[in-house]
Amino acid sequence: MTQTPSDSLLRKILSESRTFACVGVSANEIRPSYFVVRYLSYRNYRVVPVNPVIAGQKLFGEVVYRDLASIPKDIQIDVVDIFRRSEAVPAIVDEALAHLPGLKTIWMQVGVSHKAAAQKAEDAGVQVIQNRCPKIEYQRLFGELRKAGINTGIISSRL
Repeated sequence: MTQTPSDSLLRKILSESRTFACVGVSANEIRPSYFVVRYLSYRNYRVVPVNPVIAGQKLFGEVVYRDLASIPKDIQIDVVDIFRRSEAVPAIVDEALAHLPGLKTIWMQVGVSHKAAAQKAEDAGVQVIQNRCPKIEYQRLFGELRKAGINTGIISSRL
């Protein structure tokens, strides 16, 4: 069952993943989802936005898709990053498992978790991260928070 992820697992996911499908991302620049996804794009991840309200528009240089099933098969999604309420997670996980071959990780944002959906994804061989933000974890694990004077609890010889 899903446990608190180790720093080494988070670092591995963030180092090896290249493409995030971001479910529930907003086009509103003051929304946390916009800020997080913009940050991921700045870190050279390909972000594939998923939001039925703005489907067909462009965001971060990518077409916004209505749902995960609408993403073209030639786009390999490594991580599905969920910016929706916890009660929406089971349907998103089902869709991800059905339509995204090669998916490695389901990542639920801060405040988002669903025990049964997480177990279903893990049973299908997909890693699950719950109640965490890839932006925060990236900054913490790769030294960006230390530059701002925040103690990350990670010992490093780099400044």
